[in-house]
Amino acid sequence: MRTANLPIATLALLILAGCGPEAPLSEQSGAVSDYESVAPSATPATASAEPEFNTEEYDYIAENEFENPLQNPLSTFAIDVDTASYSNVRRMLRQGKLPPAGAVRIEELVNYFSYDYPQPDGERPFSVNSEVADCPWAPEHRLVRIGIQGRRFAGDAPPPCHLVFLVDCSGSMNDANKLPLVKESILMLVNELDGRDSVAVVSYAGSSGVVLKPTPADRKQEIINAVTGLRSGGGTNGAAGVETAYALLAREFDPNAVNRVIVCTDGDFNIGASSQDELIRLIEAKRDIGIELSVLGFGMGNYKDSRMEQLADHGNGNYAYIDTEREARKVLVSEREGTLITIAKDVKIQVEFNPQEVASYRLIGYENRKMAAQDFTDDSKDAGEIGAGHSVTALYEIVPVTADSTDENAIPLRYQAGRELSEEAQTGELFTLKLRYKDPGTDAVDALEFRGFDLGGKFAQASPDFRFAAAVAAYGMRLRDSQFSHNIGWADIESWATQGDQIDEFGYRSEFLELVRLAESLSSQDS
Repeated sequence: MRTANLPIATLALLILAGCGPEAPLSEQSGAVSDYESVAPSATPATASAEPEFNTEEYDYIAENEFENPLQNPLSTFAIDVDTASYSNVRRMLRQGKLPPAGAVRIEELVNYFSYDYPQPDGERPFSVNSEVADCPWAPEHRLVRIGIQGRRFAGDAPPPCHLVFLVDCSGSMNDANKLPLVKESILMLVNELDGRDSVAVVSYAGSSGVVLKPTPADRKQEIINAVTGLRSGGGTNGAAGVETAYALLAREFDPNAVNRVIVCTDGDFNIGASSQDELIRLIEAKRDIGIELSVLGFGMGNYKDSRMEQLADHGNGNYAYIDTEREARKVLVSEREGTLITIAKDVKIQVEFNPQEVASYRLIGYENRKMAAQDFTDDSKDAGEIGAGHSVTALYEIVPVTADSTDENAIPLRYQAGRELSEEAQTGELFTLKLRYKDPGTDAVDALEFRGFDLGGKFAQASPDFRFAAAVAAYGMRLRDSQFSHNIGWADIESWATQGDQIDEFGYRSEFLELVRLAESLSSQDS
């Protein structure tokens, strides 16, 4: 549904130069009286160095440990297709510093890349696949890769998109890698839309207001004028901005379309309902009517990663970090349908490991997406969403059962003397995977099961995608200084990734190799 391209490169130069109308379009053309219209401060955006005082915020990550399937047979977690951690870590490495451990979410590093999983058959919104081979950093262990591939739109037109861009225009957005890059990113996406779609722009800085009321996306010059007219200055009333954006979409709501708020911010909400809990409650109260919320993060120095991840998770949306024009193109152009169009929501995974085959297991990453086993069948529990064409990968490190395998960490039980295994334990199955999800339009719940086997594959003969995903996971473990990474060398990671970089249409995998070398150089300087 793409229309003829506009000269975006020229527009980008205008944006970076601070050009464009001083007042938003709604003032020029007379916005309807239902909407409050405000003009952001006309302070020009200028490039600046990283602030002297770094106030970036990242949550603590408690790494997953090995679990005994006799005592903890079920591993349950919510799907996660966020990618913000990868591009944020990349930004830090390119600035010449290693990331803090809390910034490294391994599942987001692995899921930054697409993999060659088959498209689903029949009516299912996604396919499920698995592969097992030697674990490269612990050859006596096995590595399980579970892959889920969302259905792409092939021939059928995707639904129309009604989007409200909620743009942080506070003083903290004054740097060149913040508001100017926000403008460029929005225009990239707008250039992909047509007259079936609509775009609105809300700004917030101290107070919030409508810069552009919902406008058909083929009226591109009006949208360009509104976006290029945004200026930074003032405090950040994020909560008021969210309320205004939801109100716009509620009035224009179309149950047969994508209705989504896209927040563009550095996450520094410092006026109004500024606590994370208050903002989450606000977003949860709105999401049930069918309006999703995604977050695009920008900038550095005062970046609030943990806050933005939580807002997107509770808004049934996704979270990406935009550090470059190239990343904006990846998220909003190349992967636009996956970013905007949800094909399954509240997606939960539950893996049951066979104690006859598995002495212990650990889930690599997904620490803040784990769920209690009983939550799997509780359909009131919020989980994750899958977008059109999205692939999701999860990795487990397995200690296989051998004649002398014991779990030194097993807790002795007074009232249990072990569990009697069922007949199914003798089938050779390694695990059973269950998926539970809702249709995004009807909320109807569906579920499926998948059996996984270990056919004794060697890492050297595993698929290129398997080897590459293992390399990315090892990279995350090493960056985080994981207790399980001390046998992993940077040269090992590069070697494993090189074996899996054959499919590299956009150069993302070759860029990963550059980041591995950069991390190795920075690590040697710190040692």
